[in-house]
Amino acid sequence: MDLGDLLAPGGIFPAFEAANKKQALLDLSTHAAEITKLDPRIIYDALLQRERLGSTGLGRGIAVPHVKIVGLPGIVCLFAKLAKPIDFESQDSEPVDLIFLLLAPDHAGGDHLKALARISRLVREPAALERLRSATDMTALKRALTLPITSHAA
Repeated sequence: MDLGDLLAPGGIFPAFEAANKKQALLDLSTHAAEITKLDPRIIYDALLQRERLGSTGLGRGIAVPHVKIVGLPGIVCLFAKLAKPIDFESQDSEPVDLIFLLLAPDHAGGDHLKALARISRLVREPAALERLRSATDMTALKRALTLPITSHAA
């Protein structure tokens, strides 16, 4: 599964502004709603419910909030590089500066897991993280997100 196929057109944010986790999820929900034509409140509520189960902050400055949404026609991924890191209640207590928002249809069990695995492979590669963090514009971010992964499968 290619991350470039999952990234929504207009879904890469190179200098995303958010004061905290809730604001980041709310603003990303709004952007996702514009792309998917779904109600932003449905997306935001689903994300909050998922976060109550446990933070999707993985550690090393990375968060992957992900949910399944009824009525979503296909998998959608948004990526935000935060202008200033925020607390995301991550496993390592480090602030988050890279957020992958992954939305999947309620019936997309296998594809949802493949998409999460693809993101996981990317963020486990130190060179890929360096490219993401050093990218300063949309073009560089898109290139960093879509370059082939050289590490082992997730």
